Parts: sequence; structure tokens; C-alpha cells
Amino acid sequence: MNKLNRKVEYSLIALKHISGKKPGELSTAKEISNLFRTPFDATARVLQLMAQKGVLKSEQGVGGGYQLVHDLSHLSLNDLLTMIQGPTQITKCLQHDEPCEIQKSCSIISPMRLLNEKLSDFYQSLNLKDLLAVKPKQKAATLERLHHVD
Repeated sequence: MNKLNRKVEYSLIALKHISGKKPGELSTAKEISNLFRTPFDATARVLQLMAQKGVLKSEQGVGGGYQLVHDLSHLSLNDLLTMIQGPTQITKCLQHDEPCEIQKSCSIISPMRLLNEKLSDFYQSLNLKDLLAVKPKQKAATLERLHHVD
């Protein structure tokens, strides 16, 4: 139902890779694209966007690349989603730039707003450091623990 778009996936892949590097060690869009078989252009764009937003530092020139400058424990999944794709809006009626054609007769606007707020709150509760550190065997236990956070 609520899928992450590809740019968010590429951002998470890049952040996980870069966060595993030694301090000062750089990663390039080409390196990440080749390692994880992500499209180069899309990977480069999300890296540039994260650099513009202060999550990464970009070093230009030969031997340049990106390094992490923001503590991922202080960055939530909601922060990343908003950075990459804009605010969480699960239905058309919550998008201010696109009016919904059935808004005047719709009976679920309030429940959709509540659901959207709950999703945003949940995404805000997930910090990227913890999320990206989850190992396959830990995944079920972590998801269960995160589900009970209130």
C-alpha cells in the first residue's frame, strides 16, 4: 500500500554504504551505482540533494565524492522522505497542489488525515542509524519492537 519511491530507496542504499566508511573516506555516485546496480543518474541526484540538505558533504574534483556529515541517529525516516519526495501525503485530498475531484462529497477526509498523521509520526520515530543497522535476522524482532513504540 504505502511504497517508498525508488529515489528514497537509492538514498537509503547510499546512506547505508557511506555510513559504513571510515571518517574522511569518500564514496562516489558511480561507486554506489556500480556496487548496488542502481541507475547512475538517479543515484547522483539523490546524493546531490542530500548534500544540499546538509546530510552529506560533497568534495569536487579528481578523487572527490561524498561523505556523511550528519549523525544518522538524529535523522528520521520522515526527515529523509520529506527531503527526497516531499511531505507524507497518502491521499490526493491531502495534497494542496492537486485538488481532489470528489473532495466535496468525500466521507473519509478526516480518517485519511488521521492516518497520514499516524504514518508521519511512525516514520518520525524511526531514526536512520537504527533502521540501516538492522541485520536480516534482527529484522522481525526490530519491526515488532518498533511497532510497539507509542
